[in-house]
Amino acid sequence: MFESCFGFVTMIEKRAAPRFKVLKGGLVAVDGGSIPCTVRNMSSSGAAVDFTQAVDLPPTFTLVIERDQFARRCRPVWRNERRVGVAFC
Repeated sequence: MFESCFGFVTMIEKRAAPRFKVLKGGLVAVDGGSIPCTVRNMSSSGAAVDFTQAVDLPPTFTLVIERDQFARRCRPVWRNERRVGVAFC
C-alpha cells in the first residue's frame, strides 16, 4: 500500500490471478470429517472461505463445492476471525 500525490491510498494487488466474487456453499474436508463453509471469491489459484466460527485448519485440506463437482487441495495463506484465504496446491 502507498499514498499517491493526490492523497489517495492505493492497494497493490499481490494475487497470482484475479478473483471473482461468488457465493457458494462448500465443505472443507479434513481427516475424519468436514467443516461447512461459504466460498466468497475464487480464482484459478485460490479462494476466500467464510466459516460460521473461528476454525483451526490443518496445513493442507480439500475444498469441496459439491454443486460444481469441484474439489481442490488447499493450504491456508491468511486468516482473520472467520475468513480464510487459501491457495490451491
